Amino acid sequence: MRVVLVHAPAPREVWELELELPEGTPVRAALEQAGWDVQLQGLADGRLGAGVWGRKTTADAVLRDGDRLEIYRALRVDPKVARRERFVGQGARGAGLFSKRRPNSKAGY
Repeated sequence: MRVVLVHAPAPREVWELELELPEGTPVRAALEQAGWDVQLQGLADGRLGAGVWGRKTTADAVLRDGDRLEIYRALRVDPKVARRERFVGQGARGAGLFSKRRPNSKAGY
């Protein structure tokens, strides 16, 4: 079976490798065969994540023919926290769907 391994270690940098593997190969074995297990030590201790076609998976999950195995690096900032901080900086009037109101109109219109 053919599997594509993808990892972006830094912005605008992508590692991509196509592998020919036997049926029933788990994620961990695919990384070992590619030689990425040494370079991606964070997968074992939880700093990195893995997914197949954008859906989170475990290191013991079995791959299928045509899968795209993606290795994710950790987020630097939680998206919810970043959004909250942007909103605080903009204020209630500068953000949101109803931030620009017509003069003398009702709230929400």
